[in-house]
Amino acid sequence: MGYLAKLMKDIGVQHIGVADTIGVGTPIKVRKALEATLQHFDINDVSGHFHDTYGQAVANTLAALAMGVWQFDTSVAGLGGCPYAKGATGNVATEDVVYMLHGMGIETGLDLDKLVDAGAFISQALGRPTQSRVAKALLAKRDSAAVCEAV
Repeated sequence: MGYLAKLMKDIGVQHIGVADTIGVGTPIKVRKALEATLQHFDINDVSGHFHDTYGQAVANTLAALAMGVWQFDTSVAGLGGCPYAKGATGNVATEDVVYMLHGMGIETGLDLDKLVDAGAFISQALGRPTQSRVAKALLAKRDSAAVCEAV
């Protein structure tokens, strides 16, 4: 990874995304990839891009965050995938990352309830369930509250 980061820097690349586009990474692998990348790139020129195939995307995001990375690619409702890896899921769900960040006291400027609504809307339009665990929990909580109010 260090060789690749150096090569990218040498040819003029200004920003590099450390990515796990098939979703098989783990926090230790993310840390090692970032350590190699940060030998050649400033932290402000590095971002994270993690898919959630094996349920590690939020943990990988946290590992990168702990190293100082502050830019991440996410996707409402966890939409997306990888055309090269059969069964690979989409990017880490924006709702899940925002919930984690807010729980850590990190202000994002994003409204979690509106993200959940947007994810529910697009998921319904696509005829598929949201892949966000946070959205599933909050939508269930809303449904439960609505039933209690109706009774």
